[in-house]
Amino acid sequence: MKRIHLISGPRNISTALMYSFAQRADTRVVDEPLYAHYLSTHPEVDHPGRAEILGSMSQDWKQVVSQVILGSYDREVVFLKGMSHHLVKMELDWLSQVTNLFLIRNPRQLIASFAQVIEQPIMRDIGLDQSYRIWRKLDAEGQCPVVLDSNELLKDPPKMMPRLCEALGIPADESMLRWAAGPRPEDGVWAPYWYANVHGSTGFKKQETSTRSFPSHLQPLLDEAMPFYEHLSVNALKL
Repeated sequence: MKRIHLISGPRNISTALMYSFAQRADTRVVDEPLYAHYLSTHPEVDHPGRAEILGSMSQDWKQVVSQVILGSYDREVVFLKGMSHHLVKMELDWLSQVTNLFLIRNPRQLIASFAQVIEQPIMRDIGLDQSYRIWRKLDAEGQCPVVLDSNELLKDPPKMMPRLCEALGIPADESMLRWAAGPRPEDGVWAPYWYANVHGSTGFKKQETSTRSFPSHLQPLLDEAMPFYEHLSVNALKL
């Protein structure tokens, strides 16, 4: 079985990528299985729907890893959508048992989008530093993880998606370019707070809001995040 483990930041078209993989007949998808673990270990994080999230899934990372991430599935491929900032206060040895895919986005766009839901994000919320640390760990161990820049994907999805599939070691599938509008049964209970754009989509498309102005009060966070993005983007897939 091919287990594709997405390590993303928020507002990175990660849900659209999950919907894309869900179109494959050979694939099951899982939405952020470690979200409750993250919230349970960070009582100060006040995300929308916090109580619902904690009550809807296991908070025990060991149980999630053994039963969900490394669990049994009835398809040849499982796509596990995850956030880099969820991979904290836990052991990470299990990453050697999955194919890790890093999804990145220019932090200027990422932060501006995230601030529409959480007004004063910090690095812990966007996870770029954690993405870089994990990438370095896996690269040093010889895994050579795949890096995908959402901006590159949106330039030409019909060309980039086959390139991504090749890098992940799975067959290309044209069905990944289109999906039905609306929610999916795999959506986490947090979907009403975060997934409005993807629920209105039927394919990969740059959102008009991606050109929104950048909040000046978040410039220090952008300055902190940009070096991590630049290090990762050097290794991103190119058309």
